[in-house]
Amino acid sequence: MNLTDPKYNGFSLVREMLETPKIVGDFDFEASHETARVIRDAGKLFLTGEGSSRIFPAKHLVCKAMSGGVPLTVATEGARQAHEYDLSRFAVFGASNSGKTKELISLFTKLGGEGHKRRFGLTANSPSTLESVSDRSYTLRCGPENAVAATKSVVEQALFYCSLLGAWGKTATMAANRKEAATKARDVLEMELDPALVKKLANAPVLYFAGRNDGVAEELTLKTNEITHKKSDYLEGTYAVHGIEEIMKPEEVVLVMDPFPAEIEKFKTTLVDGVGMTVIAVSSRETPLPTIRVPRVEGYDSVLQLLAGWNILVHVGVALGINLDKAERARKIGNEFIAG
Repeated sequence: MNLTDPKYNGFSLVREMLETPKIVGDFDFEASHETARVIRDAGKLFLTGEGSSRIFPAKHLVCKAMSGGVPLTVATEGARQAHEYDLSRFAVFGASNSGKTKELISLFTKLGGEGHKRRFGLTANSPSTLESVSDRSYTLRCGPENAVAATKSVVEQALFYCSLLGAWGKTATMAANRKEAATKARDVLEMELDPALVKKLANAPVLYFAGRNDGVAEELTLKTNEITHKKSDYLEGTYAVHGIEEIMKPEEVVLVMDPFPAEIEKFKTTLVDGVGMTVIAVSSRETPLPTIRVPRVEGYDSVLQLLAGWNILVHVGVALGINLDKAERARKIGNEFIAG
């Protein structure tokens, strides 16, 4: 995608996606340092919100903390289910672009009534209801989004959550590499794709996503619905080769995000050879599968994979003649809190 080709430049979605590299390059990893110390002292962090404000930002941080050996317990769940949890020992971070997501406002109001003093909000709008029910709130710098699908805000939310690891000295690499990551992010977004693969994806009745449970594949599953208006499913872990092949069809497609090398042969024998379907890898290295290559930048691999997925979906949406900015039923705010 790019802003010079008329088939792309008329969409707010494309413009907002292409603002993401600057957000990556300019991100301030020191912005959250005071709250990061509070979270370090608590030793437990619960991340909540709905939809895109939680899927990639929260699950990405869980993976970052676990793989980095950070001595912090990080958990995530939607705000409605979190009503049933004992969060008294957790610092709680809730993300809502609008600042008025009903489930999150309800949870923070409940926690406030219980005397909880470590409620932190992350929003793109100020002033907002979320700010009024948080002990401290932060406002994203990415600016408003006009397209239904949230994009640039999702990446800034993820980077902000990563900045919380600064209390353990875990953000130096990301801070040092942010300019390189910004350059690679633009390369990934503007990358041209094999027309034959785009046609295969555009003709598929269902797009499946598989890969690590770091939010990338799951977030792209949601974006598939919003951008291409296609059915999609996220196949966590080994689910893609653990029974669902019984009902898969040859015309359907699986996109495997950053596949584990040890699992590629199983995908090939079970889905390509067994079902007769197309399986595409999105990876920094060549694989035995048709592969869309993504560059690597330490600290930003998941972000670059997500952006590669955006580019794929834009190519598919344009090929199908879809209005990328609008949806017939999906709303910008899933469930809006209305005072009174």
